[in-house]
Amino acid sequence: MFTGLIEEVGRLGRVARHGKMIDLTIEANVVLDDVKTGDSIAVSGVCLTVVNFTSSSFIVQAVEETLRRTKLGSASPGMPVNLERSLRLGDRLGGHIVQGHVDGTGKIVARRGSSENVVFGIAPDSALERYIAEKGSITVDGISLTVTYAGKGEFGVSIIPHTLKETALETARVGDIVNLETDVIAKYVEKLLGRDSGMTMERLRELGF
Repeated sequence: MFTGLIEEVGRLGRVARHGKMIDLTIEANVVLDDVKTGDSIAVSGVCLTVVNFTSSSFIVQAVEETLRRTKLGSASPGMPVNLERSLRLGDRLGGHIVQGHVDGTGKIVARRGSSENVVFGIAPDSALERYIAEKGSITVDGISLTVTYAGKGEFGVSIIPHTLKETALETARVGDIVNLETDVIAKYVEKLLGRDSGMTMERLRELGF
């Protein structure tokens, strides 16, 4: 489990493909402080397991399902990645509950404003739209953010200067693909109510949930 508060921006080094799986070598600093083999690290929002490490990098493996659902399927050396170690009991939950289970991707379709207040417009995979609500939580490339608007085919997130500076969003541009994890609570509400009653997320919104 994670909070969506990025600890550092790492960089992809070697990308080694083995059939339907890839090994990713990630150059980092902060997250290596107390790293152990088997630790979980969120890589741009994707929970991955450390299989090896050195003083300046660590290696994780991504399987076919991860490559299909996330932008890691097109990973290439030099790509910046947001990094966060898993939450420890007793830590402050400064963002929101992030599982590191990416639901799909979105495309940045707009970057508005200045360095003091940047708003990104993102077009999500259509299957994710029903879970995205104005003022709700969403994880974009591992970053815990608040949805500022949610319309048909697009939602927006506002980025404060600190977040922009400390994450890979600083260099993000229109056309870039981002990993998205929607609020886990919305998915469970739909599952529990929708299965037996035919309740949909759209109907829940009408009812004020």
